[in-house]
Formats: sequence, structure tokens, C-alpha cells
Amino acid sequence: MKSKLSLFDLTMIVIGLVIGMGIFRTASNSAKDALTPGVFFAAWIVGGLVALCGALTYAEIGSRHPATGGYYRIFSYAYHPSLAFSINCLILVSNAGSLSGVALIGAGYISKVMFAGPVSDLTKVLIASVGIIIFYGVNLLGLRMSAKTQNVLMVIKIGMVLMLIAALFFPALYHDNSAAMAAHPEAGWDQYVKSFGLSLVAVSFTYGGYQQTINFGHEVKDASRNIPRGIFIGITAIIILYLAVNYSYYKIVGFENLKNTNEIASVIAFKLFGQDGANVFSGLLFLSVLAYVNVQLMSNPRVMFAMSEDGVLPTVFKAKSAKKEVVVTSLTVFTIICIIVLFFAKTFDEILSFTIFLDCFGMALSAGSIFMLRKRTKHLNGTGIYSMKLYPLQPIVFIAAYIFVCISIIINKPMTALIGISVLAGFMLLYFLMPKKSPTKTDN
Repeated sequence: MKSKLSLFDLTMIVIGLVIGMGIFRTASNSAKDALTPGVFFAAWIVGGLVALCGALTYAEIGSRHPATGGYYRIFSYAYHPSLAFSINCLILVSNAGSLSGVALIGAGYISKVMFAGPVSDLTKVLIASVGIIIFYGVNLLGLRMSAKTQNVLMVIKIGMVLMLIAALFFPALYHDNSAAMAAHPEAGWDQYVKSFGLSLVAVSFTYGGYQQTINFGHEVKDASRNIPRGIFIGITAIIILYLAVNYSYYKIVGFENLKNTNEIASVIAFKLFGQDGANVFSGLLFLSVLAYVNVQLMSNPRVMFAMSEDGVLPTVFKAKSAKKEVVVTSLTVFTIICIIVLFFAKTFDEILSFTIFLDCFGMALSAGSIFMLRKRTKHLNGTGIYSMKLYPLQPIVFIAAYIFVCISIIINKPMTALIGISVLAGFMLLYFLMPKKSPTKTDN
């Protein structure tokens, strides 16, 4: 009998998937685009509700079509294989952008410890590149980062989040936000809508990760009962944590300062513990970033390996080292993509917009597969799998939110959007140009 995930297991998985490194940086991006603190906090609340709808949608997709290989096989089942190939490649590029963006967050923090004065964007890119290359080498050696090590790093990360929230208990550190609360009589409703949409871009990045619930929908004990409860509890806890951290930023750093402060968390650490405490915090954060880089370098090349097994990528992507069982070609190509994104975009802001624009396609289309799956898997209704209540409200809200974010990026950064669309079109063209091979048969 296969072991099943309990309610507590699923809740912890959801929290672990979502809470990453973005919360230590993206509040600045979100505040920069928000006209008022009200718009800022509304974006974080709405972003959490969208994440809840998305997580529930992906959980049902996973229940109705459990398949190793995630997005690619679900896209192939619901859409044309060319779209499956293109979107899956797009998601890989987006993941590379996410890895690069997080590496830049870490580089921004550690550079404050390494250098006394202002640091150029190129220097941060080089620091981030060194971190990626180091863990590329680690993965080439076949070194496995144990679960205990990952748990320790997760504890460090949660500890840092709680420290930021604890700053709220020191009113002497509070900043005067009266100017930020002032109304904007010159701003019309259209400007507020635009401001809200742009603020959601950074929020969407920070809430990302819940889409991986697609892999657990069929492995949860008492799925019809525990999946909605686990996801609701997990996402609610994340919303509360994120709102508390952002409220701490707002109260301690100040809303106007928040817009121009990239390494926000180190500012609070400095106010609490002085320069030495801020340096220790930055070092721990960089350590957590390296763990994230390592995990991404471990997981994404395996997706490329799976696509090669299915015959949609050349067989060279299945190449493994004889001794360490490392997927060398896939690991190398993915690492190169990460470095290219770093040097192409250079700043976290550019990587953020590019990554989320690509995500808009992947998220909307993958969530939309639920409509096709519901029709094709009617025979599974009532068999104990998870099915959403209030359907189709959740996927509609989720898809509409990502369309809204996509339009916001197109209006504000048309060149970024054009590059993203070109990448998608390029992958579709590549699919039809590549010779197709039969999927590799395995004994699984």
C-alpha cells in the first residue's frame, strides 16, 4: 500500500513550496508601483486569494490526471503537443529567470557585507553567477543535499521571517508614515487600476510555488476532505505571514523609503541589532539563496531529461555520467540559460517582469486544462478524488488574474512582453523543425 500524505504533511508542503526568498525583496517592487499603502496591501491580499484558487485548481488537475512529468504530460493530454512543448520550455526559461532573480536578491544582500560603498549591477550579476556556477559544480559531482540540510535551511528562513515580524513589538523603531497616507486627488480610477496591476506583478512572483500541488493531488489521504483543508490552511498561514512582514516593513522602514530600498530586511536587522546583526542576517540570507539555487539546479534538468525520454528533446539531453548518474547535458544547458538571463536582464526588476510574463502563459493555460479534464474524466467523479466546490469559480478567478497581470506588463513594459512572445513563438517553431522520436519505454 502506497504511503499517503496526511493533512499536516500537505499543509507543510504548501507552505514550503510558497515561502521562498521573494519576501525579502519584492515588497520594494510592489510598493514602488502602488499609489498608496492601501493599494499595496490590497495587492498582497488579492495575490493570496488568487494563489488559493490556483492551488485548489492544480490539486484537482493532479487528482484527475496523475502523471510523472508534471506540466508537459498534462499539456499534451489537454492541448496539442506543440503547445505542450512550447509552454513547458517557457516554464523552464521562467524557472531559470526565477533562479537568477533569487540569486540576485542574495547578491544584493551579501554585497553590502563585502563592499563598503554602492555596488554596480554588473558586480551583483557576477556574484550571482559565481553562486550558480559553484552549485553547478556541486551537482556535477552528484552531491546530494540531504533532507536534514534542507530542513535546517528552512528553519533559518522561517526564523528570519519571524525576526522581521518581531520588529513590530518595538514601537521606538517605527517610521512616520503620515505623508504616505495622504490622498492622491489627482489620480483617477484608471491610475489606481494600473497601479494595482503593476503591484501584483511582484506579489505574483512572491506567492509562486503553489502550482506544484499538481504533483500531490492523487497522493493525499482522504483527498476530497484533506486537500481543500490543507491548501486553505497553508495559503491562509502564508497570507498572514506575508501581510505581517509587509506591515513590519511599512511601520519600520516607512512606505516611501520602502519604494527605494532593495535590501529591506537588512535595514530592519540593522535597526534591531546594529551593523553586526545586519551582516549576520545578510550572510544567512545568502546561504538560504544558495540552497534554493541548488534545488532548482537539481530539479529542472530532470524535467528536460523527462522531455528527452518522451522524444520531444534530442536524446543528448538524456546523457548521464557513468559514475554519478548526473544528467550532464540537461544540467549544463539549464545553467547556461540561467547565466544568459542574468547578463541579459542585469537587474532584478527586469528579471521579475520577464519571469512573470512567461508565467502568465504557463499558469493560465495549465489551469485552463481543468475544463478539458473535467469533460474527459467524468467517470472519476464520486471515486474519492478531489473535486473543487464552487467550480468553475476558482479557475476563472485564477486565469482572469493572470490575464490582468499579463496586460499590465504589456502596457508598462511592451519590450519585455515582445521578447516573451517571441520566445514562445520560437519554441513552437522549434517543435515543428525538430525530428520527432518515439518515447523511451521504461519498466516503471
